Amino acid sequence: MQPQLRISEIFFSLQGETSRIGLPTVFVRLTGCPLRCTYCDTSYAFTGGQNISMAEILRQVAEYAPRYVTVTGGEPLAQKNCLLLLSALCDAGYDVSLETGGALDIGEVDKRVMRVVDIKTPASGEDEKNRWENLPLLNPHDEIKFVLCDERDYQWARQIMQQHHLAEKCAVLLSPAHGTLNPAQLAEWILRDRLPVRMLLQLHKLLWNNAPGH
Repeated sequence: MQPQLRISEIFFSLQGETSRIGLPTVFVRLTGCPLRCTYCDTSYAFTGGQNISMAEILRQVAEYAPRYVTVTGGEPLAQKNCLLLLSALCDAGYDVSLETGGALDIGEVDKRVMRVVDIKTPASGEDEKNRWENLPLLNPHDEIKFVLCDERDYQWARQIMQQHHLAEKCAVLLSPAHGTLNPAQLAEWILRDRLPVRMLLQLHKLLWNNAPGH
């Protein structure tokens, strides 16, 4: 029997965050997440979705003839067959990234995949779920992302960066929680402190107000 995954949606859009922002990308959004971050913008993916075979997922992805494919959620690693899907997408020749909340083990993810790992800040309400054992596993082509709600979050993220030497491991991304932290204020803090990071705004929210399918 073909492996199956529970899928919330598969769609073609522009990458809205990470260093690949703006690139046309197929998104495979898996259903389910063990976290409940205060700023979550994909709560519709907590439940529902459809069980779809691996072959059908690959067929739908191929319809768009993409170069880039992002597996996201919810929390994709909460489904054990996510690992099989990531490898299958790599085998099919796509440039694959994984967006994960950082609470689950990334060690078994195919090394060809760019792992974008969130570190949850205090204002997320889920900072105690961070799996710090993931950090030594990061490669230069991976990325760390902090979503920040206020100055306390920023100072906390700065401390974590220094403590774990994150900028020496991979790219570090800082993003203001949409509608919560003024982006210009975050930019000023980054420049003041000369942090070796990339600041990102979520492109999909600016273009489509985070509507499903975008």
